[in-house]
Amino acid sequence: MTSAPGRRATEAAPPPADRVDGQLLRIAFILVLGTFMATLDATIVSVGIDRLTEEFDASVADIQWVSTAYLLAVVAAVPASGWLADRFGGRRTWLAAVGAFLLGSILCALAWSATSLIVFRVVQGLGGGLLPATGQALLARVAGRNRTGRVISVVAVVPLLSPVFGPLVGGAILSTASWPWLFLVNLPIGAVAAVLARRHVPAAPPAERRTAFDLRGAVLLSPGLAVLVYGLTEVAHGRDLPAVLGVTAGLAMLAGFAAHGLRTRATPLVDPRLFTRPPFGAAALALLVLGASVFGTTFLLPLYFQSGRGLSAWEAGLLLAPQGLGAAAGSVLVNRTIDKVAPRTLVVAGIALIVAGTVPFTLLGHEPPDAVIIAALAVRGIGMAMIGAPVMNIVYSRIEPEQLPRAAGALNLLNTVGGSVGTAALAVVLENRLAARGPDVSAAFGDTFWWVLGFCLLAAAGATRLPRTRTKG
Repeated sequence: MTSAPGRRATEAAPPPADRVDGQLLRIAFILVLGTFMATLDATIVSVGIDRLTEEFDASVADIQWVSTAYLLAVVAAVPASGWLADRFGGRRTWLAAVGAFLLGSILCALAWSATSLIVFRVVQGLGGGLLPATGQALLARVAGRNRTGRVISVVAVVPLLSPVFGPLVGGAILSTASWPWLFLVNLPIGAVAAVLARRHVPAAPPAERRTAFDLRGAVLLSPGLAVLVYGLTEVAHGRDLPAVLGVTAGLAMLAGFAAHGLRTRATPLVDPRLFTRPPFGAAALALLVLGASVFGTTFLLPLYFQSGRGLSAWEAGLLLAPQGLGAAAGSVLVNRTIDKVAPRTLVVAGIALIVAGTVPFTLLGHEPPDAVIIAALAVRGIGMAMIGAPVMNIVYSRIEPEQLPRAAGALNLLNTVGGSVGTAALAVVLENRLAARGPDVSAAFGDTFWWVLGFCLLAAAGATRLPRTRTKG
């Protein structure tokens, strides 16, 4: 009689503070659905650009704004994610972002012209920009410092997988259905995520100390980033005056934001002083360059496979798949070692693998065999998985819970900016090299990958400043 209560007490005892239990994994799965939906859609639509050009009788220069408008909306939305979560609560903000993304998806599917589609992509991008940062902050709050690393190591692989599987999904959709399904495919994913989140994700209350919205910072930061990306995009298209004006105005607005953030006594949208505090500055540099490397390569390789080798979108997607498989394998490795190995060791090793996997692409002029490309992509995937999760764990495990939304917003902003600015910069380099190389398209792509290697070396410089010791709860 006396043993039963003891057994019941033992059975009812909570799991250890560092144990990743089923409930936490369920919450992680639900929140990652939002990130998966947003990142997958961006690459699905990129495969359908040619089809959209035909459907709307638009030029390539005009229809490319379907992708650019979405990207600029994401860049504009990310900085506000921290303030919105503080003001309205994390789960409420996340659900609103899912709703905005689904609304944008429906409107895109109903678009009647290229202009209307571009406008509706902005609505979709505003929702998509809020999802990763808000979801990560919610998950880090629920997990606590002792479990953040292992959970984030699983979640962080999603943005690495989405650009790989996007071309496959997009190619499959366009081979069997009409173009609106490029957007309607989001509806079941988003609906399931929203229903499950209401049932299983705990509500994160608004911040006790509510701060006024940093209007001046918002006017300078988000538009400044958007104008800078626009200017770089115009450089790639050879439009000199818009390019010069865009880059100059964007840099001036960002400099103005930095000066405002350093002077203001209120809470800025993104605090520039945060980047001067170790290890946040080094972590920020690593994520910035990781975004440039990941999204830049995802931009370059499908173009090379299709224009340099004459492959279809489906075939190009198949060749990119080993990078996703490598990222999945790397995620398993990081999950098992993130609490045992110093963050700097994991990140530096990951950068070294990315460098090793990038070197063969600098030799595209010699047309390396498919086996070399497949092996290089798998190695790159493992390396990429070894950077994102440890870097985020460093930051999330060292700040107070009430600061999580703004820190998550800052980290995701850097990754997004790295991806968008890095891709735009690589597009400019590629245009230059194509003009210089003439008919030797493969060699032009090989030249451009030397810049990707340069990004990796810059990331390595930041990684050497990460903590030597492993994260403690």
